[in-house]
Amino acid sequence: MKPTTAIKPHVVSREFDAPRALVWKVNTQAEHLEKWLGPEGVTGFTKTMDFRVGGKYHYAQRSADGSFNAWGIMTYLEIDPIDRIVSIQSFSDEDGGIGTHPMAPTWPKVMHWVMDFEDLGNDRTKLSVTWLPVEGSSAEELAMFDSAREGMDGGWKGTFDKLAAYLNSVK
Repeated sequence: MKPTTAIKPHVVSREFDAPRALVWKVNTQAEHLEKWLGPEGVTGFTKTMDFRVGGKYHYAQRSADGSFNAWGIMTYLEIDPIDRIVSIQSFSDEDGGIGTHPMAPTWPKVMHWVMDFEDLGNDRTKLSVTWLPVEGSSAEELAMFDSAREGMDGGWKGTFDKLAAYLNSVK
């Protein structure tokens, strides 16, 4: 599956005070992802993880009060160790079937997701995430994605804040 060219990608980046190998590790191992992946107030749960090209990461994000529970599934398309991960990501059900966003039913069903890990020297790393719906997404899905950029920025800021704190705790 390829990303759409109908709209511009959404890119979020952050620099972390951690070596690239560590930033890579906490993005590629379930026991680490569960500790930080997701916005503030949400905790992670891994059902399965098979980190290889063609493998899948099936996970959930849950709020402490139970008001939010979202399953997701990611299929790895490309893995270039410590440099880049390319995957397809979707909301899912508990069994791994493709689902809809629990709060936005017109959200794109399938997203193309690229994570780039850039070594900045002096044990600093820039992590960039590029998101786009895939080719064949409906006009309604593309409009929803385009209208949600500010919210995506806020969600990623909270996620990156959690990642920064987690990296500091495991250095």
